[in-house]
Amino acid sequence: MELYNYIKSLHLIFVVTWFAGLFYIVRLFVYHAEAKQKNQPEQDILIKQYQLMQYRLWYIITWPSAVLASVFAFWMLFFTEVGKVWLAQPWMHVKLAFVFLLYLYHIKCHQIFKQLQNNKVKHTSSFFRIWNEGATIILFAVVFLVILKNAINWIFGVVGIIAFSVLLMLGYRLYKKIREKNNS
Repeated sequence: MELYNYIKSLHLIFVVTWFAGLFYIVRLFVYHAEAKQKNQPEQDILIKQYQLMQYRLWYIITWPSAVLASVFAFWMLFFTEVGKVWLAQPWMHVKLAFVFLLYLYHIKCHQIFKQLQNNKVKHTSSFFRIWNEGATIILFAVVFLVILKNAINWIFGVVGIIAFSVLLMLGYRLYKKIREKNNS
């Protein structure tokens, strides 16, 4: 059981750093998209700096954290007695579905990262702000599932975070309108 707790601790540490990387990379995407709207030479200077920051974050923190979180998760699930018991429970199946969504989110972030490394900005900063909420929703769902260990009760937490996200987006839009009005 002691080995299991070490594995679980390492898994949680790398889940935290993985999410930190995902949250921050999308914030850098926001800044990159906004830098594209700046005049020269400011645009070139900012974009070069954001590309460097994105590269380091993505390959030194985010990808290694994703891999290590996954390695320790597989170890817990398939090579410990507790993990084998959890795999038979419905809440774990739902959690693993959200983890699959997290992998898809990560892969999409990687595609966006590659585009921005080539300075191809296909989305607005507003899109990236909304995109950033995807990881938040997945995080809330997984945490509620793990803590409550119930395949149904997590829905209330996710609905709550979606409502909170909508309120944040409405607040952002209101702030943006006020800022644009003050700039006019």
